[in-house]
Amino acid sequence: MNAPAKTDEFASAVPAGVFAEKVLSVTHYTDRLFRFTMTRPQGFRFRSGEFAMIGLMVEGKPLYRAYSIASPAWADELEFFSIKVPDGPLTSHLQNIKPGDEVLMRKKPTGTLVLDALTPGRRLYMFSTGTGIAPFASLIRDPETYEKYEEVILTHTTRDVAELKYGFDLVEEIRNDELLSEVVGDKLRHYATVTREEFPFKGRITDLIENGKLFSDLGVPPLDPAIDRGMICGSSAMLKDTKSLLEKAGLNEGANNNPAEFVIERAFVG
Repeated sequence: MNAPAKTDEFASAVPAGVFAEKVLSVTHYTDRLFRFTMTRPQGFRFRSGEFAMIGLMVEGKPLYRAYSIASPAWADELEFFSIKVPDGPLTSHLQNIKPGDEVLMRKKPTGTLVLDALTPGRRLYMFSTGTGIAPFASLIRDPETYEKYEEVILTHTTRDVAELKYGFDLVEEIRNDELLSEVVGDKLRHYATVTREEFPFKGRITDLIENGKLFSDLGVPPLDPAIDRGMICGSSAMLKDTKSLLEKAGLNEGANNNPAEFVIERAFVG
């Protein structure tokens, strides 16, 4: 896909070594959450689960934040899922983008929420809160995930029921995609919980791991380092608490250069 033509005025403002891509679609889920897609630069490569630095020109200067790429590595477009922060340096502007607008992106993606950072296992847990579901939106749509794991469990916890909709939309998209649904089959399980409203599954994911309700609800045994692998993306408190629970179960934290039983994304926005 060729990068869209830039006007001379915009091209002169774009910093060297940075992509400037066109916004294709924007979906507002709540007053706190939105999803957008943009063109994928020609030759841009990334591994599903990685993040990129994206941004806008604000008062004549480029402003960037780390955003997980929510689309899988094979997709023609790039997708992102973002919070809206009224006084946020970037999101206060980013939440107002419309199709046709330009978004900046640095050229090198990175991140630890990649399949290569885990040792082989049978069951993969993806623990997410809020917009922390974004890297898993990439991974649950990547056929390689299902080649490596017999069972993939996506957990998503938000404050309110309305904030779960992006996750439900993702799973429905997979089910309705002729090719992906055949690859995924019944391997993907989606476990959604809320903390502030009534819902069939309620509570913080850390509490549900600790008291065993997560495993009884899913009908699976407790965490076992011999077969279970984990990925964690959420608030800093959630990362710390979930990491502690996985380590208590005997799982070790891995990295790109040292694969192990679970990984954490520390460059999360939101």
